[in-house]
This record gives sequence, C-alpha cells and structure tokens, in this order.
Amino acid sequence: MSTPLAERIRPKTLDDMVGQEHLLGPGGILRRIARGSTIPNMIFYGPSGVGKTTAARIIAGAAGKTLYKLNGTTASTGDIKALINDLDSFAGVGGVVLYLDEIQYLNKKQQQTLLEFIENGSITLIASTTENPYFYIYNAILSRSTVFEFKSVSPQEVLRGLKRVVDVLREDGPVEIEEGVLEHLSYACGGDVRKSINALELAYLGAVPQEGVRRLTMDDALALGQRSAMRYDKDGDQHYDLLSALQKSIRGSDENAALHYLARLLEAGDLLSPCRRLLVIASEDVGLAWPMAVVITKACVDSALQLGLPEARIPLAEAAVLLATAPKSNSAYLAIHEAMADVQAGRTGDIPRQLQNKHYDGADAKVKGQFYRYPHDFPGHWVEQQYLPDALKDRVYYHFGDNKTEQAAQEYRRRQRGQTEESPAPAAKGAARSQP
Repeated sequence: MSTPLAERIRPKTLDDMVGQEHLLGPGGILRRIARGSTIPNMIFYGPSGVGKTTAARIIAGAAGKTLYKLNGTTASTGDIKALINDLDSFAGVGGVVLYLDEIQYLNKKQQQTLLEFIENGSITLIASTTENPYFYIYNAILSRSTVFEFKSVSPQEVLRGLKRVVDVLREDGPVEIEEGVLEHLSYACGGDVRKSINALELAYLGAVPQEGVRRLTMDDALALGQRSAMRYDKDGDQHYDLLSALQKSIRGSDENAALHYLARLLEAGDLLSPCRRLLVIASEDVGLAWPMAVVITKACVDSALQLGLPEARIPLAEAAVLLATAPKSNSAYLAIHEAMADVQAGRTGDIPRQLQNKHYDGADAKVKGQFYRYPHDFPGHWVEQQYLPDALKDRVYYHFGDNKTEQAAQEYRRRQRGQTEESPAPAAKGAARSQP
C-alpha cells in the first residue's frame, strides 16, 4: 500500500462522498451546479478532512475545460504566470478551471494577478481554504465568487465511509475487526474523515498478520484516537470559536457546555487563553450582579497559572462553573461601551471648572474660584453638582441591572439623592477637606 489509503479510496463522484448533505445531498446547491454546463467561481471554506478538495476535484473535472491545480502552500508567482501564459495557447481555448487548494496562503499580490482573468472568464476559480475567507482572501476575488461552507462530518457519516474503507482493505487480504473499533474511530476523529481513515490505516498496518489475517483491536483504536478528535490552531478560527463557545455557554448559564469547551482548550495545551477569557467573562457577563465573581475568578486564574497543567484544570473548572451559575449583568460593559463610543466620536468637551486640578484662575477668567463642593461635607455624602462636560451633562451611560446587587445600589442612590443639603454635615475627625 504505497499510495496512502485516503488517496486510494478518494471518491470519484459526489454520490461516493460522505457528509455535506446541505450542499451535496439530493437537491443540494453544489450537486445542481455540478450537473450544469456552467460553473461559477467558488470558494469552499471549512475544516480539514471534510471533503472540500474532493468536491472541488469532482466538480472541476466535470467542467469539460482544461484543469489546472495549484496549492497555495507551494505555488509561486512564477506558477501563476505560467498558468496565465497558457491561456493564450490551445490549452486555454474556451477558458480553464483552476483548482486552488489552501488559497489563504497566496499573498495579496498573487491573488490580484489572477483577478483580471477571473473577471473576464478566462479562469474559473474553484478554491478551498480552512481559514475564514473574509479575513484571508482579497475582497475583489470574494466579490466575484460564492463562498460555500463545509462542516464537520457527523460520526454516522464517518462510520459509513470507514465501512467502505474496510472493503478496500479486504482486497489486500483477510481483515477482522473487533466490535466497536469503527464506531470509536468515527467519533474520535472530530468530524475529520481523512483523519479517521488515516487512523484506520495505521491500525491495519500495525496489525501483525496471524495465519494470514490482520486483526484490528480496540486497544489500538483507543491509542490511535486518543487525541485525534482535537481540532486546534492557536492562530486559527478553531481557537476563537472555542473561546467564543466558552463565553457564550457561561453567559447562557450552561455550566456543562462551559466545562466541555474549557476541556477542549486545556486538552490542546492552551492554558493562557481560557485564563484571560474567564477574567473577561467575570466582568463582562457577571459584572455588577455579583462583583465578587471577578475576585474569585482572579484567584482561580492565579492558582492555575502557578500550578500549570494538568492541575490547572481544577481551579479553572471551579471558575467556569461559578461564573455559569452566577447571576448575570452586562450593565457595566454596556456603560463603558457607550462612553467609549462618545469619546471616539469626539463628543467630549472641557472638564468642568470645579473638577479641574488647579486652585487659581488666569487673568482672563470672568468668574474666579474653584467652586468644588466636597461631597463628604453633606448628608448622605452627596451634593448636587455637575461632573460631566457641558456638552454631555445630561448623558446617561449606566443603567442599573435588575439583579439584587444593582437594585440595592439603585435604592441606596434614591435615598442618597433624597437627602437635603441645607447644612453641611460635620466632617469626620481628621478628615482632609482639600481636593486631591
């Protein structure tokens, strides 16, 4: 078996493919496109091992045009120019189909080189990428292409593909498979069909023939699939998807989902990212509903960083469960968001005179004096005076949440504002009266 098994059993038709029913199933848009006489420019986006390359090859091969294949990881500007030069030759009559794998690795200039020929129809582009195309692909190419999202393949569909693989293996000799081996590999691959096929191939190659029969055991399947369900790239979409899922699960008060996504991050060896995200969640999503959450989360994060993996999982799990089950409020987050929006839009103004850090006025001041009123000198430690600039004096950023903590603060505010200010309260002994 010199040729990799995944290559030997690569589907030749769309009917042979597993997964992507939303695109390739009966009535699916890609299936209908493949049957037509005209192929549009397309970009296939999704994780590795889910059929992007296979689908692109099948559709491009049926186009009836000269087919070129380039890989973004190895293609040079010279390769692209050689392709363009062929457009004027006999091979380019009627246009060509370019299958470009991993297009995200082409730089902007290389992508721009193709643009003119994509636009006039000389090149029909079918590209695949594992990264978000809206971040990595030149906008002008995106505007002339349709993006199709490929998704992780379900274990049931992977199992169907593995059974077909077993049929191919049996062409090379007798094979016995312990119960549960295929089912385990179909789950352990994390939706990556190629990874599951590779694991099955390794189990096959590692099985010593006994009386001419190769026996695939559950022990080998467990060893090969131990970490294969992990999809993770600290600089890729999966990294940010996991962090997003962690935060949204905690925000939605689902501690079980939160623990699941935390476990995936930690299993990938990423300790710092969940630590930082949990600290954000404590302030953004729990916030003033329970201000102590950020204190406890900080203690858990500090413990995790001091312990390191694998023990770090324990305090981080404590923080995740605590935040998921805590009351929620994003009032502080919304308040600073609105305040930042005003500042960024230039809505600021001069700081009121009574708040300025100076005790004298220039000669040009019409009314001299600080006029600052020291709140601790008044009942309730509050006195009416303007703090915001004139242009924003009636602006309200913070709105009290409906949780117990913020409602108690609002009630304190009402009582505080209800105090009269007819006479200053006596200063506490030794209290400083001057402003800072």
